[in-house]
Amino acid sequence: MKAGRKPKPTALKILEGNPGRRPLNKNEPNPPQIASGCPEWLSDKAKEEWARAAPILERLGLLTELDRVAFAGYCQNYGKWVEAEEFLKEKGTTYGYSKKDDDGKTIAVYITQFPQVAIARKCMEQIIKLCAEFGMTPSSRGRMSLPNEGEENDPLEELLRNN
Repeated sequence: MKAGRKPKPTALKILEGNPGRRPLNKNEPNPPQIASGCPEWLSDKAKEEWARAAPILERLGLLTELDRVAFAGYCQNYGKWVEAEEFLKEKGTTYGYSKKDDDGKTIAVYITQFPQVAIARKCMEQIIKLCAEFGMTPSSRGRMSLPNEGEENDPLEELLRNN
């Protein structure tokens, strides 16, 4: 594995306005846009997130057929995170249990976290990492210059996107 930062996708560089003014990678593969839609195995919450976010990313050219697995991972982690947070909202973050001796007498009471606390934390870590891959974090979005709806396409922009 190479050292250093991972290269940024060309489509994301174009949206950000290529702030480093480095040459764009003309040899980067241009995979087809997603045509097959949401995977059936995703949870219901994950499917909802796919339906919400996929059209936006597709319109920006940031979601292609090759990105399907990574985006499905984002959506599935999102679904698990929502389920864990809903559980914690209802039950709280901790629960108590008691240790009893052989006679059934309580000798100690312990308080511990529900497993959903760790699940929610781990899913959020994965969500943030995958969001960064698709330019979905506030810092990534702040560097983008998104196309305005109904705005005429710049011929130079089209040339850069297609080459």
